[in-house]
Amino acid sequence: MPSVDAVTSSILSRARDRVVRRGSTRATSSGVRLRRQSTSVDVGGRAFRPSHNRLPGHYDRLMSRATGFHLPPRVGDLLLAAFVTVMQVQGTLVRNHGEPVLRPLGDFGNLGYALLVISGVVIVVRRRWPVAVFGVTALASLVYYVLDFPDGPGWLGLFVAIYTLTERGDGRRSLVVAGAGLVVLAPAWLVAAANVEPRATIGWVFFRIGASVMSAALGESVRSRRVIAAEALERAELAERTREEEARARVDEERLRIAREVHDTVAHAIAVINVQAGVTAHILDRRPERARETLKAIEHTSSRALKEMRTILGVLRDDHDGRAPQPGLAQIDDLAAQAREAGLEVAVQGAPSAVEVPSAVGGAVYRIVQESITNVIRHVGPTRVSVTVAYDADAVAVRVTDEGSRGETPATRVAVAAAAPGRGLLGMRERCQLLGGELAAGRTSGGGFEVTAWLPLPPGEPALT
Repeated sequence: MPSVDAVTSSILSRARDRVVRRGSTRATSSGVRLRRQSTSVDVGGRAFRPSHNRLPGHYDRLMSRATGFHLPPRVGDLLLAAFVTVMQVQGTLVRNHGEPVLRPLGDFGNLGYALLVISGVVIVVRRRWPVAVFGVTALASLVYYVLDFPDGPGWLGLFVAIYTLTERGDGRRSLVVAGAGLVVLAPAWLVAAANVEPRATIGWVFFRIGASVMSAALGESVRSRRVIAAEALERAELAERTREEEARARVDEERLRIAREVHDTVAHAIAVINVQAGVTAHILDRRPERARETLKAIEHTSSRALKEMRTILGVLRDDHDGRAPQPGLAQIDDLAAQAREAGLEVAVQGAPSAVEVPSAVGGAVYRIVQESITNVIRHVGPTRVSVTVAYDADAVAVRVTDEGSRGETPATRVAVAAAAPGRGLLGMRERCQLLGGELAAGRTSGGGFEVTAWLPLPPGEPALT
C-alpha cells in the first residue's frame, strides 16, 4: 500500500492544477486590459505559477515598437518653448510690419520684446510649476496689452499655460485658479482695446477670451480622461488581486478537504490492518486457520482503502469516467461489517431518512462514523460499539458510543498501546463546522466514549417518495 505522504503529494499536485485552471481568467474592466503579474501559490510544499502569466519574451519588444517614438518630456517642453517664443516675436513683427502702432516693441527698453520672450521661455517649466507658469504668462499678457503694445500671436504662451494648469491640476482648484485669472484678464483686455482702430480688430480680444476658455476646457477634458483611465485600471488590478486571492483560497480549501479524506481513509485502514496483523502474529503458530482468516481480512481492508483512494483521486479528473461515488449513508453498514472483522461488535440503528440527504452531509456522517470506529480500534480494542443515525425535517444526527475497554488479548494490547494520539476529533469537528453543524465528544458514565454530531439540512429539500 502506498505511503500517506506519497499519496497526498500526488493528490495535491493534481488539485492545484485543476483548481487554479478553473479560477484563472483574464481581468478586464471598463475596457482596460490588464496583464497579470506573476504570482506564486504554494501547494503541497511546492511553488507554482499559472501558465497564463508567462508571456513570450518578444511580447514587450513588440509592444514597445507599437507605442511609437516619444520625446522625453523635458526635450518636448524645450522645443515647445522655443517654438512659442519664435512665433510670438516673429508673428507680432510680421503682422504689424508697415502699419502704425501705438507703442513699438522697443519702447521702455525693449519691454515688449522682453514680455513676449518671457511668456514663451517660461513654458520650459510648465510641468513642474503649472500655477507659477500661468501666473507669469497672465501677468506678461496683462502688462503687454495694458501698455498698448501691438497685437499679434503673443497669447500662445498663455494658452499653453492655461491648458497645462487644468491638465496637470486636480480639477476643482485648477479650474478656480484659471477662472480667476481669466476674470482679471478679460476686462483688462477689453479696456485696453477700447480705443483700438480700426474697430473691427476688437474681434481679436474676444478671440483671446474664447481661446483661453477653450484651452482650460481642453486641459480639464484630458485630465478627466486620465483620471477615468486610472480608476478603471485600479478596479482591474483590484479585481485581479481578488481573483488571485480566491484562487489561493480554493487551493487551500481543496488541499484541506483532500487531507481530511486521506486521513480518514488511510488512518482507518491502517488501524484495522494493524490490529489484524497483531492478532495474526499472535495466533499464527497455534491457530493457522484463524490466521488465514485475518490475512484475508487484511487483504479486504487494504483493497477497500485503495478503492476509496482511487475515488478521491478521481474527483480531480474529468467527470463521467465511471468512478464510484463518494461513500455516504448507504455505506455505513459496510463500514460496520469491516469493523466487525477487526474484532468489534458493531450495532447500527436508525430508520431510513424521510427526506433527501445531500451528498456532502451524507459523506460527513460516514466520515464521522469511520473516524469514531477508527479511534475505538486504535485506543480501546475489542468492545461493543453502537452507531445511531436519526433524521428530522431539517437535520441529521449521528451518535457513536463504545462501552470502553474490556478483555484484551496480548496482540490487541500491544497494538492499542502503540497507537499514537492523532487529529481525528479535530478533523470531525472541522467537518461539522464547515456544514454549519456541531460536534460533541466525551467520556460516558460507564467508562466508554461517545461522539455526537448534528448536521443541518439545506431548506427546501424534497421528501422522498
